[in-house]
Amino acid sequence: MAFEAKLEYVPLDRSQKEDFEALLPIEIGMFGGSGNYDPTVIENPIEVKVFTPFGAPSDNFIVGTVKDRTFAFLARHGRGHRIPPHMINYRANIWGMKALGVRRIISPAACGSLQPDKIKLGEFVIADQLFDRTFGRRKDTFFEGGPVAHLAFAEPFCPELRKIAYETAQELGFKAHPSGTYVCINGPRFSTRAESMFYHNQGWDVIGMTAYPEAALAREAGICFVNISMPTDYDVHGDEVVTHEMVLKTMASNIERVRKLTFEMISKIPKEPSCDCQTAMKGGLF
Repeated sequence: MAFEAKLEYVPLDRSQKEDFEALLPIEIGMFGGSGNYDPTVIENPIEVKVFTPFGAPSDNFIVGTVKDRTFAFLARHGRGHRIPPHMINYRANIWGMKALGVRRIISPAACGSLQPDKIKLGEFVIADQLFDRTFGRRKDTFFEGGPVAHLAFAEPFCPELRKIAYETAQELGFKAHPSGTYVCINGPRFSTRAESMFYHNQGWDVIGMTAYPEAALAREAGICFVNISMPTDYDVHGDEVVTHEMVLKTMASNIERVRKLTFEMISKIPKEPSCDCQTAMKGGLF
């Protein structure tokens, strides 16, 4: 385990303090991405403000139960989509999840398809690889000063959660790709044609703005992390140049499928992991 994250919090409704504490530790978390801010599937929801050493998370956490599992939801960009990807406080978001006790994170996200002949709009890509093009502009480690740590990150996404996501999509009749490389760009701008063609020619699959450093920070924190990408555009490969309006329009037309997949996964996640994500930092501290 990378570190202990002390929980400091304030329930928005102070009368719910005992109910909140009875839920702890929370088992499973989810980041809501573009167009996906509705946590109404959570039973008996409690809104909690969590404080972290890295500042404020993107929003308050909504906690409760889903399919008899304790669950925490956080709007990655804040409710109303008010925080651009390069300004998200990723460390605070992951720290908040860790402090709540979360051991697994499901991370659905809008993305662009870099391979339009293979990956169509509205399909799911359960990414297994990650290529960072944010050039270190984001805070991507909890270890700054004090102990030095080196994260083993050859396989950036949890294999157990990836398998569950893919099998659940198949059961629901959704078209899903069991693997793919996610290129993470800094944002908030979209790619130039030259950049997009470079990524396409490398054979990479989808492009987005948030999987890094979420995945790396989750691994440092000893949390299993799965990215579920859903292409909303063809980057610059289509007839239309991608716009934020296009992304939200496509996402809105498919949001129920995203919710169905992510929430159906929850009951299938075993209590104890068979992967090594949660012990990845063992031996990594110097």
